[in-house]
Amino acid sequence: MFFLYNLIVVFADFAVKMLAVFSSKLKLFVDGRKVVFDTIAAKIKPEDKTIWFHAASLGEYEQGLPVMEQMKLQFPNHKIILTFFSPSGFEVRKHNMVADVTVYLPLDTRSNAKKFVDLVHPDMVFFIKYEYWPNYLHALKTRSIPTYLISGIFREKQLFFKWYGGFYRKALDTFEHFFVQNSHSKELLLQLGKSNVTVSGDTRFDRVATILEKHNALDFITEFKNNSLTIVVGSCWPKDESLLVEFINSTLLPVKFILAPHNIRAEQIQELKQSITKKTVLFSEKDGQDLAAFDVFIIDTIGILTKIYSEADIAYVGGGFGNPGVHNILEPATFGVPIVIGPNFSHFAEATALVNMGGCVSISNAKELKDSFENLIQNVTIREEKGHICSTFVQMNIGATAQILNYIQKNKT
Repeated sequence: MFFLYNLIVVFADFAVKMLAVFSSKLKLFVDGRKVVFDTIAAKIKPEDKTIWFHAASLGEYEQGLPVMEQMKLQFPNHKIILTFFSPSGFEVRKHNMVADVTVYLPLDTRSNAKKFVDLVHPDMVFFIKYEYWPNYLHALKTRSIPTYLISGIFREKQLFFKWYGGFYRKALDTFEHFFVQNSHSKELLLQLGKSNVTVSGDTRFDRVATILEKHNALDFITEFKNNSLTIVVGSCWPKDESLLVEFINSTLLPVKFILAPHNIRAEQIQELKQSITKKTVLFSEKDGQDLAAFDVFIIDTIGILTKIYSEADIAYVGGGFGNPGVHNILEPATFGVPIVIGPNFSHFAEATALVNMGGCVSISNAKELKDSFENLIQNVTIREEKGHICSTFVQMNIGATAQILNYIQKNKT
């Protein structure tokens, strides 16, 4: 199976390069990897001490960030190396302030893995949540480099638990310790004979909790809101937008809307704007405008949604009509904002918990969205109660980063 895996990786490499001609995202995926080894060679010297973090995409980066920040403080003489698999992570966070070197992870071939690990020569490695690349893990194990999984999630459907997944199960031998999000993941690992497991929870709670300590005000959002009740829509997709636009256009209630679409391609943004009958302004058009005079504000840029949530009275988080499901609900939750989402959230423990607790409302159609919004808009008590549930939930679940750091400190001394 390992031989077959390596054949598939080589074939995938070839196929992606061919398809990149027709896809701008795949072109970023391919072109970004062309400079990885040169970048590392230029920025990391053989005598440098390094710590390597790998994130699949943007969500995993956010999970790993509190650990990266603490490791940087605990090991100031080490360089932090951050790799991404996906362009949606790398292109957004390639200029982050925590890592000394940020690059794409070359595809998992034997030669790439050997060359990468030799150049980076990390003292420690952290894989965030998932992505288990057998050749990289083998290269790390043969060099006896301590490797950790943080905020890990395991499910029965994964290859580790299939009869034909032996080579994949063997890759898990690389990890010195697994820090997982829940007891079910620990139970699954115990079935594989892995007792080096700690249920530490999700480091994203630590990440979003620290947001409250930062300056989150944005003058143009305050001007637009103008003390009006405001619904902030984060990471919405076309299916979300179709329901939202129907409500926006029809409601007579005194409420404003801020929409931050997941995709900000110009043609999609213009199509969204044209579908809204109320007075609408784009972020890219805001300069010189009397923002208080508008009803809808479309954010056609990235990187400011978290701060915008701080001004929300109600949040709608998109993705819940797609696969795998809803986007990050913890950012609005940490601000004590009641949340509305679509029906697909079962793969996300925090969303499932908040729906069960009542801080988050799941809707499946336009009528349910209308009823939920109107209930939250018109009933201050319900709005505040659901918001309090959300903020309390975040505070009750912080501490994963401290557990990870305590383990590292204890085992490095």
